[in-house]
Amino acid sequence: MVEITALKQQITDCRLCAERFAQTRTAHGPRPVVWFEQGARLLVAGQAPGLRVHESGKPFTDPSGDRLRDWLGLSAAEFYDTRRVAIVPMAFCFPGYDARKADLPPPRICGATWHGQVMAALPDVRLRVLVGGHAQRYHLGTRDGVTQVVRNWRSLAPKVFALPHPSWRNTAWLKRNPWFETELLPVLRARVKEILT
Repeated sequence: MVEITALKQQITDCRLCAERFAQTRTAHGPRPVVWFEQGARLLVAGQAPGLRVHESGKPFTDPSGDRLRDWLGLSAAEFYDTRRVAIVPMAFCFPGYDARKADLPPPRICGATWHGQVMAALPDVRLRVLVGGHAQRYHLGTRDGVTQVVRNWRSLAPKVFALPHPSWRNTAWLKRNPWFETELLPVLRARVKEILT
């Protein structure tokens, strides 16, 4: 069994991407956002922290987080209870912005260095919620696009649910795919409630 306190400290102290981040438009330093404890039954696997999360040190502290909590049917208190919910992005640090001020992708070295160890430290996870393409590719080993993966949700449930990113940029996607809110979300919310109670 992985000693989780030591692992969290190693991730918190990680500076593997310091030079990479210094060269981004934001020229920021690493600030890993580590949000998990042994015993968590729900894993929320996302992409990487955004700038607001980098500044707050708490995952999903933005409108995307509000939407994600609504999708899961969780209050903020429930969502941030690390004894029940582990929030593990594909990169623990904000990767910075590109020239167009869009988020850069999560550096692969982060997932390659830490993800196997984190998953081994979370043996009680009963439900994995995979938010966005980066998490879906890692956890499912798929090359399919997000829409295709999410559309096939019944083949993954009840142990895995794939979701689009809850960003405002995906509002048009939600309008084009009404089945997501009418069919998938009620089943997801019921499953979240089942495993957390």
